[in-house]
Amino acid sequence: MGMHEARGNLAKAFKELMLRWRDARASWDDARAKEFEETFMRMLEGDLKTAGGAMDQMAILLHQVRRDCE
Repeated sequence: MGMHEARGNLAKAFKELMLRWRDARASWDDARAKEFEETFMRMLEGDLKTAGGAMDQMAILLHQVRRDCE
């Protein structure tokens, strides 16, 4: 699996997580749910954006390494 495919899989998994979180949030509506969302879900979204950027950079580097080794 290449870096682009891995990034796509990560994005797909996060999208699925957010859909499931939305479903859970529909029936879990209290202060703890809000705290969980702010503490974990929003932080996870930011971390995934950072990871996606890092994966893009790794894809560029891997492409350069492959090209240089040919």
